Amino acid sequence: MAAFPWHSRQRNYKNEFESCRLEAVPLDFGDYHPLKPITVTESKTKKMGRKGSTSSTSSSSSSSMVDPLSSVLDGTDPLSMFAATADPMTSTANMDSSRKKRDRDDNFTVGTDFEPWSNKRGDILARYTTTEKLSINLFMGSEKGKTATSTSAVSEKVRTRLEELDDLEEGSQRELLNLTQQDYMNRIEELNQSLKDAWASDQKVKALKIVIQCSKLLSDTSVIQFYPSKFVLITDILDTFGKLVYERIFSMCVDNRSVLSDHISPENVNDTAKETCLNWFFKIASIRELIPRFYVEAAILNCNKFLSKTGISECLPRLTCMIRGIGDPLVSVYARAYLCRVGMEVAPHLKESLNKNFFDFLLTFKQIHGDTVQDQLVLQSVEIPLYLTLYSPAIDWILQCIAYHAPEVLLTEMMERCKKLGNNALLLNSVMSAFRAEFIATRSMDFIGMIKECDESGFPKHLLFRSLGLNLALADPPESDRLQILNEAWKVITKLKNPQDYINCAEVWVEYTCRHFTKREVNTVLADVIKHMTPDRAFEDAYPQLHSIIKKVITYFHDFSVLFSVEKFLPFLDMFQKENVRVEVCKCIMEAFINALTLEDEKRMLAVLINGFIKMVSFGRDFEQQLSFYVETRSMFCNLEPVLVQLIHSVNKLTMETRRVMKRNHSRKTAAFVRACVAFCFITIPSLTGIFTRLNLYLHSGQVALANQCLSQADAFFRAAVSLVPEVPKMINIDGKMRPSESFLLEFLCNLFSTLLIVPDHPEQGVLFLVRGLLNVIQDYTWEDNSDDKIRIYTSVLHLLSAMSQETYLYHVDKVDSNDSLYGGDLKFLAENNKLCETVITQILEHLKALGKDETLKRQSTLALSFFNSILAHGDLRNNKLNQLSVNLWNLAQRHGCADTRTMVKTLEYIKKRSKLPELSHLSDLALRLPLQTRT
Repeated sequence: MAAFPWHSRQRNYKNEFESCRLEAVPLDFGDYHPLKPITVTESKTKKMGRKGSTSSTSSSSSSSMVDPLSSVLDGTDPLSMFAATADPMTSTANMDSSRKKRDRDDNFTVGTDFEPWSNKRGDILARYTTTEKLSINLFMGSEKGKTATSTSAVSEKVRTRLEELDDLEEGSQRELLNLTQQDYMNRIEELNQSLKDAWASDQKVKALKIVIQCSKLLSDTSVIQFYPSKFVLITDILDTFGKLVYERIFSMCVDNRSVLSDHISPENVNDTAKETCLNWFFKIASIRELIPRFYVEAAILNCNKFLSKTGISECLPRLTCMIRGIGDPLVSVYARAYLCRVGMEVAPHLKESLNKNFFDFLLTFKQIHGDTVQDQLVLQSVEIPLYLTLYSPAIDWILQCIAYHAPEVLLTEMMERCKKLGNNALLLNSVMSAFRAEFIATRSMDFIGMIKECDESGFPKHLLFRSLGLNLALADPPESDRLQILNEAWKVITKLKNPQDYINCAEVWVEYTCRHFTKREVNTVLADVIKHMTPDRAFEDAYPQLHSIIKKVITYFHDFSVLFSVEKFLPFLDMFQKENVRVEVCKCIMEAFINALTLEDEKRMLAVLINGFIKMVSFGRDFEQQLSFYVETRSMFCNLEPVLVQLIHSVNKLTMETRRVMKRNHSRKTAAFVRACVAFCFITIPSLTGIFTRLNLYLHSGQVALANQCLSQADAFFRAAVSLVPEVPKMINIDGKMRPSESFLLEFLCNLFSTLLIVPDHPEQGVLFLVRGLLNVIQDYTWEDNSDDKIRIYTSVLHLLSAMSQETYLYHVDKVDSNDSLYGGDLKFLAENNKLCETVITQILEHLKALGKDETLKRQSTLALSFFNSILAHGDLRNNKLNQLSVNLWNLAQRHGCADTRTMVKTLEYIKKRSKLPELSHLSDLALRLPLQTRT
């Protein structure tokens, strides 16, 4: 179908407004008296039949048109741009995880359910601290230069290697004394950086020197309570070294594509890379002292993959045996923990090595009570219970590695070995922490029996019961054992005298009680907590644990009439006497109450009450405080959609109020506050579920942003609305009934087009980019077959484009330059506008042609007359083709006798009346060409 050229009629809005005003009728007040009967005087109006310009979207599809959605609606709104700014640490972590995945066996991989060492690092550093003075002894080698030799003689290489190692171990001694813990950590970090710098400057021998000397520090237990933290700091350096060596050799491989696969094959490693790799292992093998030799070789364990497919499986047992030569049991157990950590990273399928390390540790466990260790503890004034806790991080890690995806039978073996060692409390605690909660729960009574037989002097029994309780919070024990388990545990817990020990243990077992018992047992437990925590106001030091107990109770009591019937619940709340803590607890209870509701009517009722409260809160002209209140309210009621909607409306109102008050004093601070309000709305709207609620709020918030000269933010709102249109479903729920959505979509789009008239084009997006984007969305939307709403949208688009072609627009936003100011009647802009009009007209005519069947003739007649009226109101009918099109539409409306004769007569009379105006005299010729057909 040929395109019809469009020419918009030039409008003088001022004159049109004047013609619509009421005529002034003079009144004679000479006879006026208030007691006289009232006389009604009819005022005359000049009526204009032109329909108001409404705007709607239509989609035009033309092969020559660029799809603006490909760039405009690609999802780059402020939130997605923010999310796209990736954290470089995340990228590094992803690279590391990819490397680890390549190194793992196909048959066994470590998944996300395995807690990594990095998660434990911070806890260890925070827990194991000291106020004692620390020292660092470094044997830094002399800096005499060594000229690399090119000879290939093996004896020369060996001699050179031994000389380098002699330089490392026999150099000048450097001792740093009287360091605080923070100073010590800073020095270690400096050594880590020195290692990286030396490597980057190709001083590989110096890098190895630093690693060896740092590893030697792990043999020092002079400040024993700091040893776990020292282990964390030093192994960070070892990890860095291992990664540098691995990547260095990896970069030397010839076939990088093959090496990048999940399995590194030694066949793909060239001779140069293999020789370099062997050289590193030979240098490390020449280190005289056991501890640095072990740690440095373990750090580069992964490099064995470059030499042999069985290299790692051969090295792990040898390194495990090397640890037997370490006499100090604390030093040796951490060496085993490091070997297990490296083993899990590079070869998690080699479980036998993990088990061997733990069983070797059990064989040497009796050394803890030997004279050497006891003398050391006396010298440092360290009690045995504190000393035993130093083993926990290492043992916990070893057992975590062993227990990962381990069969249940392994737990049985571990329990038997613990019994042979006299049910050592430290080991028993680590076993319960490592294995799956389901395995522990089914053996709860067995563990309770073992706990009873433990010696309490070294490791308190209440900590064992706490570990057992943590497992029972995740898995259920046999039903027949549940009451006995609670009784046995609470016998121990209730006897605790120290309030902190008591509350740390009671907090865990409250969840078990709520999970498996009635309000009677819960009431008993709460009463016991009150009894222990009230004396000397001990509750003031236990607010976090008490708050946790409240959360656990309300999690399991969904019927709040039952909850508040628990006798000791309110007295328990009375312990929260600190105002801010009490408020937080009350918030927690209120949120749980709202989350527990299931009836929508109850939610709506609550939302109405909350919204009423929100409207009453005012901080006067302290706008920042007002916004903070809205932000906090949003976090509290994020699951109540009506409250979120009210908050968005309130923030938009606050934004406009800020603009009104600060109009004469517009500062950067004010602008920043307005942007914060706009951001609040933009972030909150996506969390709503109602599709039309989101669409209308995007539109309203965009209008507010535009009124405050936030052009980029307004643009983001409008683009978000456009991108949301395709998600509008065919049917929506209105007051519990499913209704078609097209009429609601039509109304929204008309409102949106009315706003788009004054939205200036983005300088980087091209002419009318928002209109084009919306047209493409409408074109792709699937409309009902028996619906004409799509054509009504196209007709409204024609009204909008006609208004956009005027020299001066009908309305504006203060301090915002619309397209009439930006383009100033530019011919290129008008040409683009007319092209869109022609495309829209083509779409309308095609639809009219498709309605030529008997069952759709009435719809065809109605749409033809509607389109005729649009052309009459907005088109320049002096154009011959447009004039002829209007005549054709007039005839089409009457062709099959479906038109309303009275409507046609009134329309023709209106045209004749308008033709009397000088600027519309050409309509008289049109009127002569519009016949009226009578029904026969």
